[in-house]
Amino acid sequence: MDKKHLDRIVEGNFDFDIVEALKEGWETYRKVTIYSISFTLLILSLQFLFMYYAEDYIFVFSFFLAGPLFAGFYLVANKVSLNETVIYPDFFKGFRYYLPVVLVWIVGQVITVLGVFALILPGIYLMVAYMFGVLITLFSGLDFWQSLEYSRKIIHKKWGKFFVFGLALALMNLIGALAFGVGLVITIPVTYYAIYHVFEGLSQGLPIEEE
Repeated sequence: MDKKHLDRIVEGNFDFDIVEALKEGWETYRKVTIYSISFTLLILSLQFLFMYYAEDYIFVFSFFLAGPLFAGFYLVANKVSLNETVIYPDFFKGFRYYLPVVLVWIVGQVITVLGVFALILPGIYLMVAYMFGVLITLFSGLDFWQSLEYSRKIIHKKWGKFFVFGLALALMNLIGALAFGVGLVITIPVTYYAIYHVFEGLSQGLPIEEE
Protein backbone atom coordinates (compact mmCIF):
# COMPACT_ATOMS: atom_id res chain seq x y z
CA MET A 1 0.00 0.00 0.00
CA ASP A 2 1.57 3.28 -1.12
CA LYS A 3 0.84 6.91 -0.24
CA LYS A 4 -1.47 7.33 -3.24
CA HIS A 5 -3.61 4.48 -1.93
CA LEU A 6 -3.72 6.06 1.53
CA ASP A 7 -4.58 9.43 0.00
CA ARG A 8 -7.52 7.83 -1.81
CA ILE A 9 -8.79 6.47 1.51
CA VAL A 10 -8.44 9.89 3.16
CA GLU A 11 -10.20 11.64 0.28
CA GLY A 12 -12.86 8.99 -0.22
CA ASN A 13 -16.13 8.30 1.52
CA PHE A 14 -15.89 5.09 3.55
CA ASP A 15 -17.76 3.36 6.31
CA PHE A 16 -17.42 0.16 8.34
CA ASP A 17 -19.60 -2.15 10.41
CA ILE A 18 -18.45 -2.59 14.02
CA VAL A 19 -20.32 -5.85 14.54
CA GLU A 20 -19.01 -7.25 11.27
CA ALA A 21 -15.45 -6.28 12.24
CA LEU A 22 -15.80 -8.17 15.53
CA LYS A 23 -17.20 -11.19 13.67
CA GLU A 24 -14.28 -11.14 11.23
CA GLY A 25 -11.86 -10.81 14.15
CA TRP A 26 -13.46 -13.85 15.76
CA GLU A 27 -13.33 -15.85 12.50
CA THR A 28 -9.62 -15.12 12.16
CA TYR A 29 -9.12 -16.18 15.77
CA ARG A 30 -10.94 -19.46 15.12
CA LYS A 31 -8.56 -20.26 12.25
CA VAL A 32 -5.43 -19.82 14.40
CA THR A 33 -6.84 -20.46 17.88
CA ILE A 34 -4.02 -22.46 19.45
CA TYR A 35 -1.32 -20.18 18.10
CA SER A 36 -3.25 -17.08 19.22
CA ILE A 37 -3.71 -18.43 22.74
CA SER A 38 -0.08 -19.45 23.19
CA PHE A 39 1.24 -16.16 21.78
CA THR A 40 -1.09 -14.12 24.00
CA LEU A 41 0.00 -16.15 27.03
CA LEU A 42 3.61 -15.37 26.13
CA ILE A 43 2.89 -11.63 25.99
CA LEU A 44 0.96 -11.68 29.27
CA SER A 45 3.70 -13.74 30.93
CA LEU A 46 6.37 -11.27 29.85
CA GLN A 47 4.30 -8.39 31.16
CA PHE A 48 3.74 -10.24 34.45
CA LEU A 49 7.46 -10.91 34.84
CA PHE A 50 8.32 -7.25 34.33
CA MET A 51 5.54 -6.06 36.67
CA TYR A 52 6.45 -8.35 39.55
CA TYR A 53 10.17 -8.99 39.17
CA ALA A 54 11.48 -5.91 37.37
CA GLU A 55 8.95 -3.20 38.14
CA ASP A 56 11.51 -0.43 37.66
CA TYR A 57 12.05 -1.66 34.10
CA ILE A 58 8.41 -2.12 33.04
CA PHE A 59 9.03 0.67 30.51
CA VAL A 60 11.28 -1.77 28.62
CA PHE A 61 8.27 -3.97 27.93
CA SER A 62 5.85 -1.10 27.34
CA PHE A 63 8.07 0.86 24.94
CA PHE A 64 10.45 -1.64 23.33
CA LEU A 65 8.70 -5.03 23.28
CA ALA A 66 4.92 -4.52 23.31
CA GLY A 67 4.71 -2.83 19.89
CA PRO A 68 6.53 -5.49 17.84
CA LEU A 69 4.80 -8.27 19.77
CA PHE A 70 1.28 -6.94 19.19
CA ALA A 71 2.19 -6.18 15.56
CA GLY A 72 2.47 -9.93 15.13
CA PHE A 73 -1.32 -10.23 15.35
CA TYR A 74 -1.70 -7.88 12.38
CA LEU A 75 0.80 -9.82 10.27
CA VAL A 76 -0.92 -13.11 11.07
CA ALA A 77 -4.34 -11.63 10.25
CA ASN A 78 -2.91 -10.56 6.90
CA LYS A 79 -1.74 -14.11 6.14
CA VAL A 80 -5.11 -15.55 7.14
CA SER A 81 -6.86 -13.00 4.93
CA LEU A 82 -4.69 -14.01 1.99
CA ASN A 83 -5.43 -17.71 2.70
CA GLU A 84 -1.76 -18.41 3.42
CA THR A 85 -0.61 -21.04 5.88
CA VAL A 86 0.20 -19.60 9.30
CA ILE A 87 3.01 -21.00 11.44
CA TYR A 88 3.78 -19.92 15.00
CA PRO A 89 6.96 -17.94 14.13
CA ASP A 90 4.78 -15.63 12.01
CA PHE A 91 3.62 -13.99 15.24
CA PHE A 92 7.17 -12.79 15.88
CA LYS A 93 7.64 -11.13 12.49
CA GLY A 94 6.77 -7.76 13.98
CA PHE A 95 10.41 -7.69 15.06
CA ARG A 96 11.42 -7.55 11.39
CA TYR A 97 9.94 -4.03 11.42
CA TYR A 98 11.34 -3.27 14.86
CA LEU A 99 12.52 0.34 14.52
CA PRO A 100 9.52 1.82 12.64
CA VAL A 101 7.01 -0.07 14.81
CA VAL A 102 8.70 0.96 18.06
CA LEU A 103 8.89 4.58 16.92
CA VAL A 104 5.17 4.62 16.03
CA TRP A 105 4.36 2.88 19.34
CA ILE A 106 6.44 5.23 21.51
CA VAL A 107 5.72 8.51 19.73
CA GLY A 108 2.00 7.72 19.53
CA GLN A 109 1.82 6.98 23.25
CA VAL A 110 3.90 10.00 24.27
CA ILE A 111 1.81 12.44 22.18
CA THR A 112 -1.40 10.87 23.49
CA VAL A 113 -0.23 11.21 27.12
CA LEU A 114 0.73 14.84 26.50
CA GLY A 115 -2.74 15.37 25.08
CA VAL A 116 -4.30 13.87 28.21
CA PHE A 117 -2.19 16.11 30.44
CA ALA A 118 -3.13 19.13 28.35
CA LEU A 119 -6.91 18.95 28.32
CA ILE A 120 -7.78 15.22 28.48
CA LEU A 121 -10.00 15.44 25.38
CA PRO A 122 -7.06 15.84 22.95
CA GLY A 123 -5.55 12.72 24.49
CA ILE A 124 -8.74 10.73 23.96
CA TYR A 125 -8.95 12.01 20.39
CA LEU A 126 -5.37 10.94 19.63
CA MET A 127 -5.73 7.59 21.40
CA VAL A 128 -8.43 6.71 18.88
CA ALA A 129 -6.88 8.54 15.93
CA TYR A 130 -3.60 6.60 16.12
CA MET A 131 -5.35 3.20 16.01
CA PHE A 132 -3.96 2.44 12.52
CA GLY A 133 -0.45 3.80 13.12
CA VAL A 134 1.32 0.45 13.44
CA LEU A 135 -0.72 -1.10 10.63
CA ILE A 136 0.21 1.67 8.21
CA THR A 137 3.91 1.47 8.99
CA LEU A 138 3.80 -2.32 8.59
CA PHE A 139 2.07 -2.40 5.23
CA SER A 140 3.13 0.85 3.62
CA GLY A 141 6.74 1.25 4.74
CA LEU A 142 6.16 4.89 5.72
CA ASP A 143 8.09 6.45 8.57
CA PHE A 144 6.55 6.78 12.03
CA TRP A 145 5.29 10.36 11.65
CA GLN A 146 3.67 9.79 8.25
CA SER A 147 2.06 6.60 9.56
CA LEU A 148 0.61 8.40 12.58
CA GLU A 149 -0.60 11.32 10.46
CA TYR A 150 -2.29 9.08 7.88
CA SER A 151 -3.92 7.15 10.70
CA ARG A 152 -5.21 10.39 12.21
CA LYS A 153 -6.48 11.72 8.87
CA ILE A 154 -8.31 8.48 8.05
CA ILE A 155 -9.89 8.01 11.46
CA HIS A 156 -10.78 11.71 11.78
CA LYS A 157 -13.36 11.26 9.00
CA LYS A 158 -15.34 8.82 11.16
CA TRP A 159 -13.84 9.56 14.58
CA GLY A 160 -17.10 9.10 16.49
CA LYS A 161 -17.65 5.65 15.05
CA PHE A 162 -14.05 4.65 15.68
CA PHE A 163 -14.46 5.88 19.25
CA VAL A 164 -17.46 3.58 19.70
CA PHE A 165 -15.44 0.77 18.11
CA GLY A 166 -12.61 1.42 20.57
CA LEU A 167 -15.05 1.40 23.48
CA ALA A 168 -16.47 -1.92 22.30
CA LEU A 169 -12.98 -3.40 22.17
CA ALA A 170 -12.10 -1.99 25.60
CA LEU A 171 -15.30 -3.39 27.11
CA MET A 172 -14.63 -6.77 25.52
CA ASN A 173 -11.14 -6.86 27.08
CA LEU A 174 -12.48 -5.69 30.44
CA ILE A 175 -14.89 -8.63 30.43
CA GLY A 176 -12.01 -10.90 29.47
CA ALA A 177 -9.94 -9.57 32.37
CA LEU A 178 -12.78 -9.96 34.87
CA ALA A 179 -13.05 -13.63 33.94
CA PHE A 180 -9.95 -14.23 36.09
CA GLY A 181 -7.90 -12.91 33.19
CA VAL A 182 -8.50 -16.13 31.26
CA GLY A 183 -10.73 -14.40 28.75
CA LEU A 184 -7.85 -12.19 27.62
CA VAL A 185 -6.40 -15.06 25.59
CA ILE A 186 -9.49 -14.63 23.42
CA THR A 187 -10.21 -10.91 23.63
CA ILE A 188 -6.69 -9.59 22.99
CA PRO A 189 -6.16 -11.46 19.70
CA VAL A 190 -9.73 -10.76 18.55
CA THR A 191 -9.14 -7.05 19.26
CA TYR A 192 -6.13 -6.84 16.96
CA TYR A 193 -7.69 -9.07 14.32
CA ALA A 194 -10.83 -6.88 14.30
CA ILE A 195 -8.76 -3.68 13.91
CA TYR A 196 -6.88 -5.30 11.04
CA HIS A 197 -10.09 -6.21 9.25
CA VAL A 198 -11.47 -2.68 9.55
CA PHE A 199 -8.23 -1.35 8.06
CA GLU A 200 -8.26 -3.93 5.29
CA GLY A 201 -11.88 -3.09 4.52
CA LEU A 202 -10.96 0.56 4.01
CA SER A 203 -8.59 -0.53 1.26
CA GLN A 204 -11.70 -1.44 -0.75
CA GLY A 205 -11.07 -5.16 -0.69
CA LEU A 206 -7.57 -4.99 -2.17
CA PRO A 207 -5.11 -7.38 -0.50
CA ILE A 208 -2.60 -5.70 1.77
CA GLU A 209 0.73 -7.39 1.29
CA GLU A 210 3.97 -7.11 3.19
CA GLU A 211 6.66 -4.98 1.70
